[in-house]
Amino acid sequence: MVEQWLHEHTFGQAEVKPGEGRTRVVIVITALTMVVEVAAGLAFGSMALLADGLHMASHASALAISAFAYLYTRRHAKDERFSFGTGKVNSLAAFASAVLLAMFALVMASESVKRFLAPVTIEFNQAILVAFAGLIVNGVSLIILGGASSHDDHDHHHDHAHHHDHNLWSAYLHVLADALTSLLAIFALLAAKYLGLQWLDPMMGVVGAVLVIRWSWTLLGVSAKVLLDAQAPGRVRQAIRECIEARDDARVTDLHVWSVGPGIYAAEIVIVSERPGAADAYERLLPPNLGLVHVTVETHTSPTSAK
Repeated sequence: MVEQWLHEHTFGQAEVKPGEGRTRVVIVITALTMVVEVAAGLAFGSMALLADGLHMASHASALAISAFAYLYTRRHAKDERFSFGTGKVNSLAAFASAVLLAMFALVMASESVKRFLAPVTIEFNQAILVAFAGLIVNGVSLIILGGASSHDDHDHHHDHAHHHDHNLWSAYLHVLADALTSLLAIFALLAAKYLGLQWLDPMMGVVGAVLVIRWSWTLLGVSAKVLLDAQAPGRVRQAIRECIEARDDARVTDLHVWSVGPGIYAAEIVIVSERPGAADAYERLLPPNLGLVHVTVETHTSPTSAK
């Protein structure tokens, strides 16, 4: 009789995610390109090109973290030690990846400043050729990872695109940062070769570092909210309140909704009414498109009706 109330807490985390295979392909491409760019940057004396190669190195490591997170999430999805499954491993990997991204950006900025103080000779033709090759590789990788660039929900009164897979988003940001540094490297190298503005080469390293740190800060904030059980976006909480309070005199007096995985939420709802209905009746009122996978409803009779 109780079987209908028994359920697993995997919430789809045991399934292979669309981003997993794509991430593995991009890891291979990124690692190969990284070796070429670092070697070329050292051989041809370009800080912008070396910075691009260093970004490739950091991003290959970060992408490896993403791939491991996908694998760990699937293999441990049914592990009872995780109260709500392994969905937060996704955000934990994204947080670690964002920290790594920021660290390498600081290294790039430091090296760029050194090149300001002690310029080196640049072999422009070879460096420009490798930078274009890096840009092409990054473009292909972005296409492979496609669709991961949408922003996370913001708790505003208007709608925003919702990106659920923070792990895939972190991978996308790493590759996007690579594409940016490739573009900056090409611009700096062309300006130095044809206009004599060699100071642009290290300057582009600084500019790229600042932009990458900004991206990593955004990813840190988004993933940290999930890890710290921050409340779900306002639209989700509002939808829950509206569908329940539309029934008779029911009022939601306490509501907690938090993420337990990419795009999925757990909720605890306390309802007060003069004539409260059954808990499962209120649960059936919840819209199916909110991503609620684990709901606990607590009902109380209002003091007015108890007199």
